[in-house]
Amino acid sequence: MSEVLTPGSDRTPRTERGRKTLRRLLEAAAQEFGEKGYYQAAINGITGRAGVALGTFYTYFESKEEVFRALVRDMSRRTRQHVAEAVHGATSRRDAERKGLEAFIAFTREHPELYRIIEEAQFVAQDAYRDHYRSFADGYSRNLSAAAERGEIRGGNQEARAWALIGISVFMGMRYGLWSDDLTPAEVADATVNLIFEGLERRS
Repeated sequence: MSEVLTPGSDRTPRTERGRKTLRRLLEAAAQEFGEKGYYQAAINGITGRAGVALGTFYTYFESKEEVFRALVRDMSRRTRQHVAEAVHGATSRRDAERKGLEAFIAFTREHPELYRIIEEAQFVAQDAYRDHYRSFADGYSRNLSAAAERGEIRGGNQEARAWALIGISVFMGMRYGLWSDDLTPAEVADATVNLIFEGLERRS
């Protein structure tokens, strides 16, 4: 849990009770920022949702910006972890792409505040915003390179491909995870993976 706090912070919880309190604060912050946005959100709104005293907040964070940054890192980590667990044991790169996107769409529906918080981070904490996507891209690039070495996909600039695929996922998550649920996550994943691996060209 220490990674959700500022590196080197001496306020990292060392007990199970402290870790649970920190988790309540982060979940409350996600609700507060997700509903009101950064500038309208308030620390007392976070503590009220978490059911803790104001002083407890300052045991873990110095300011609203610090808890926001911690929340962006936490949400990024949780999203990556959720997708990684979904693709574990995938039989091919195509299977991994499909399972990963299906899991991401489902995660977005369960956590709609994700988009508002991450997008707002580009104005409030641009470094955290960039780190969120870079962390995805770095892992994605490594996985694509490994798939190319196994002969499952073509060789090429895997970093550029990683960013392109992330872009697809972001907008598919926005359309089918946030705006509407007229397709199931599985249907979204099937249509998208078919496009990625088969392309638009008509086949005879």
